[in-house]
Amino acid sequence: MPIERSQVERWLREDLGHHDVTNDIPGETTGRLLARESGVAAGISAARAVFEYLDVPVTASVTAGERVAADDTLLAVEGPTRDVLRGERVAANIVGHAAGIATRTRAAVERAREASDEVRVAATRKTTPGLRGVEKRAVAAGGGDTHRLDLSHMVMVKENHIANLGLEQAVERFRERASFATKIECEVERPADAPRAAAAGADAVLLDNMSPAETARAVDLLDGAALAEASGGIGLEDVADYAATGVDVVSMGTLTHSADQLDVSFQTG
Repeated sequence: MPIERSQVERWLREDLGHHDVTNDIPGETTGRLLARESGVAAGISAARAVFEYLDVPVTASVTAGERVAADDTLLAVEGPTRDVLRGERVAANIVGHAAGIATRTRAAVERAREASDEVRVAATRKTTPGLRGVEKRAVAAGGGDTHRLDLSHMVMVKENHIANLGLEQAVERFRERASFATKIECEVERPADAPRAAAAGADAVLLDNMSPAETARAVDLLDGAALAEASGGIGLEDVADYAATGVDVVSMGTLTHSADQLDVSFQTG
């Protein structure tokens, strides 16, 4: 899905304000966005969209998901100095943020692969408002699964639903209201409730805030009756432990909300 022009306008309006004197420089210039450390490239299409909005020709040197080393050129531009400078900070911020997420995701996937060849490492909805598209693309660039992109993609039966309606009744309620094409996932906090959720009609069961041992027990009790997802406070240090439990998916909010920026630099001239 391409970056929307209106989103680029918002990014630039936020940075430029109403009277940009700083970048009012005559002439033409060239510029390069460089990686200052190794990582995984992401956000390149968004950065390209920024310069294309400003009518600055841009050439990408890498593709999303590609490993980069320090001093590698990520993209290059050439055009009016004023417009190159107007776009450089927005482009650099987006690429640094997205590449940091992609790099963290790649690390999580590689650690999970030490325990399982099939498990998926997924993101969550814990994304920065206004940047979900960029961040989810970055997760995909890092080899992760985007999970649901918004609330319409899958029904999640949460603990507050269960507290008010009961587990079986909550699943039934949403099953009646959702399209036949919409999957339903039910969150449980005890291994014994996992098969109950599957029997009630959940397509997937989210094993929330369980230890690896509890997660493995829940997977055994499910016995393949529904897809099993582990979630809740999982980090790089223990993703392999959860991957080894037999779950189908390990979802990690830390992929988006705790990723460090990749150090990038924009150089002109």
